[in-house]
Amino acid sequence: MQMKPCDTHPDGQAVCSRHNRGRKYRQAGFTLVELLIVLAIIGILAAVAQPNLRRSIIRAREAVLLEDLYQIRDAIDQYYADNGKYPDELSAMISEEERSKSYLREIPKDPFTGEADWITVTLEGEEGLEEGEGGVFDVHSASELVALDGTPYNSW
Repeated sequence: MQMKPCDTHPDGQAVCSRHNRGRKYRQAGFTLVELLIVLAIIGILAAVAQPNLRRSIIRAREAVLLEDLYQIRDAIDQYYADNGKYPDELSAMISEEERSKSYLREIPKDPFTGEADWITVTLEGEEGLEEGEGGVFDVHSASELVALDGTPYNSW
């Protein structure tokens, strides 16, 4: 049986000769140019989105830092209200033996340094203080980095 340039096979599929195959019955799929255009568009979108992603990660870390500083400072104030003096060090606010007497579950880690290495500000040497009244009354981040608003984290 001789086939025409485009003929129907007995099982129902269309069969075309070589010279007519690409025009009438084009195979499904994408050309190389179409794929390159799509990849170029994806690359442009990724390049535009990356700075925003980095900035949002920094903003999230700044929010965690502010919350950690608030929690530590609040615990210091509670310690002072209960004991009439500031703690000698941050670890004094955590009681391993009796958790109900702890002011913090644990010393939080600084989101920028990844360590619990806070800069503590003490009252030692202040005028008008009696012996033993000093202690940690404020904390700051130990990070040397600068915030998005231009202020150093260790001044917060």
